Amino acid sequence: MTLSLLAILLGLAFGLTNLYGVLKPAHYAALLRKFPRYTPLGYVLILVATFWFLHYVGQETVADFLAFKPLLYALFAGVGIGACLFVRDYLPVRGLAVLMLLGAKLVVDTARWVDTEWRLVLVTWAYLWIVAGMWWTISPWRLRNIIEWNTANLPRTRLLAGLRCVFGLFVALLGGTAYRQAEAPSTAWLHSAPRPASLVAAALGQAPLAYDVHIDSPPRPSARQG
Repeated sequence: MTLSLLAILLGLAFGLTNLYGVLKPAHYAALLRKFPRYTPLGYVLILVATFWFLHYVGQETVADFLAFKPLLYALFAGVGIGACLFVRDYLPVRGLAVLMLLGAKLVVDTARWVDTEWRLVLVTWAYLWIVAGMWWTISPWRLRNIIEWNTANLPRTRLLAGLRCVFGLFVALLGGTAYRQAEAPSTAWLHSAPRPASLVAAALGQAPLAYDVHIDSPPRPSARQG
């Protein structure tokens, strides 16, 4: 996946989700308050995060881990299923936290080779996911407190949702402009850099020109001179 496509998808998803908070702040606030303890959604988030993590384990090529891959598959799959069975308290928050950590890895890996300073916007956002993901994994009730503060009243809910919506659309705009331009191969040097005649001829489908070089041999002494 390219960084431009990833930014567009993330930006639109984040922006449109918060746009609902601008248009319907009361219902949006009610959904947010319900999220931390809505266990059925937690099952989905944990299982998606588990399969995503196992996908990364399958891509690991370090030789020291190859012999242990079946054991690692069983271990991490057991952790995911065990969380659904035995750690149901704030399960959606834990699932979201793991997804944020995995998503941050995807963003950083994708942005690494894109030559534009604008990539720091998405990379900084990803590092905020890492900090929040680790924090909410240890203290999942912190997200509940943040949600309660964000939705304390309708004006605050609408204002904060609007700011997040603008940021999401800004990220999507970067994906369609700066990131896409940075990913496009530059061809300007083809028109400006000088090229040898043989390369020009090859590009035109012609044989390169042959230049005959004649080296005059020194005159032979005549018989009289000998």
